[in-house]
Amino acid sequence: MHSPTLSDLLDVLGGSSVRALAAPRGLAVSVGEVLLYDGDAALPEAPGAVLLAVGVRAAVAGPLLAAAAEAGMAAVVVRGAPEGHGPVAAAERAGIALLAVDEDAAWHRVHLLLSSAAGAGAAPTASGDLFALADAIAAAVGGATAIEDPRQRILAYSTVPGQTVDEDRRQGILGLQVPDSPQNAEQYRTLFAAETPLRLPALDGDNLPRLAVAVRAGGETLGSLWVVDEGTLCADAEQALAQGASTAALLLLRARAAQELSRHLGGDLLRRVLDGTADAAGAAHRLGLGAGSDPVRVAAFAPAGPSAAPDVERTALRLLDLVRLQCEARYGRHACVLVDGVVYALLPAAGERGAARHQRLAEDIVERAGHALRVPVRAGLGSLVPGLVRATDSRDDADLVLRCLTAERPVAVVDDVRARVTLLRLVELVGERRELTSDGTWARVLAHDAAHGTEYARTVLAWLEAGCDMAGAAKALAVHPNTCRYRLRQARDQAGLDLDDPDERLVLWLQARLAAAGASGTTSGQRSQSPNRRSQSAS
Repeated sequence: MHSPTLSDLLDVLGGSSVRALAAPRGLAVSVGEVLLYDGDAALPEAPGAVLLAVGVRAAVAGPLLAAAAEAGMAAVVVRGAPEGHGPVAAAERAGIALLAVDEDAAWHRVHLLLSSAAGAGAAPTASGDLFALADAIAAAVGGATAIEDPRQRILAYSTVPGQTVDEDRRQGILGLQVPDSPQNAEQYRTLFAAETPLRLPALDGDNLPRLAVAVRAGGETLGSLWVVDEGTLCADAEQALAQGASTAALLLLRARAAQELSRHLGGDLLRRVLDGTADAAGAAHRLGLGAGSDPVRVAAFAPAGPSAAPDVERTALRLLDLVRLQCEARYGRHACVLVDGVVYALLPAAGERGAARHQRLAEDIVERAGHALRVPVRAGLGSLVPGLVRATDSRDDADLVLRCLTAERPVAVVDDVRARVTLLRLVELVGERRELTSDGTWARVLAHDAAHGTEYARTVLAWLEAGCDMAGAAKALAVHPNTCRYRLRQARDQAGLDLDDPDERLVLWLQARLAAAGASGTTSGQRSQSPNRRSQSAS
């Protein structure tokens, strides 16, 4: 069995979640269990352990580093970037590795990730373990065995020669799903309510009875074990099956941890892809996207409720789970990530025809999420880009589309709202330019209206939007055309407008539209951000 090393641990975590600050004995040092530091208890003798320095600041970690080294530990993990060279020097003197995680990292999540990574190099795959366990249980109990999850999906099954199988088992193995029936559902309800193995009758004449037991850990049902009973099971079959359930619980928990680790790493990698800080070719391979040259689209999902709601973080995490579930059902292995309250999903476009299928998927997610979360959800789809190297462009588009959405239009592709997106982009580019904001002609018109109670700005904008047609402007304002003419003359005289100059009209209209786009574009709670920023994220 391969014993994982510090190098293996850092490789599994991708180098972004955990950083090595000092490794005086190199990265080939073997690592074992991951421990949480308890300041009220003495450090145990734990050769090769990785100690999480909970509650100990890096600046004063010297004594802990020395004590951990004396206890035979391989590494100590601190949170945040240590100030100065002191902690690193202390680690080098003690001969123990010093690792660091982000300042905002939660210790329980760090423990989960490091424990999973430390076990990744030493253990066979969870799937292989479950199949081996199914064979071992079948041999011990005396009947063909299947291991299922709570949704009645078959995770593994025995292949011991000579054991009898029936029609339900054959159909279940072919589809890796237990055939559905009212009688079957009743048996599952009975089984999950029981604390010990049960003998269950055959459902019909084509099938045999079963010996079954629920698989639990800490009161949570993780799945079940089922054994075909043709009347020749061993005398201690129930005891053997109960022991098998305990082992299955450990394997299913390990599989869950490995899946959680994989999702976290995939989400962290996707965040770096969207930030433009990841190598596109390497990221494409790890995300299952081939060489990375296939077209992709970024979709952004966000609750439309107030961002200050007390349960906003919980709602965002539930939205992440919903988006991930739907995307994985459609595309298989997939990465989603939560960044600053927005859930991003990378949608492969190979084989897709235009944006229609992506939009239907987003609409389905928005509808399901709205019902499940009981808050409205909106989805913006960015442009289709040629590979991960341009994913940041699609993400920026998706962010802007989110700002364009309304209750009447909760889902849109960037091409469908291109004019509005372009205005929002111009607002960002303009920034605080004086000639287009405070010193602009439009600002003078607004100031005059505010000071004198006039409606010149509204009249000028209606006239420009009507293509400089007086009758059209008057109709839009519900006033007489002479009233409209009078206001425009007054605007010329008192605000200094030259509406006969086409350049003046263009700049005036642009200032007005940018001001309106900037005001309404920030009301949704979404904002476009620069691609290389650091963000709070979950995966």
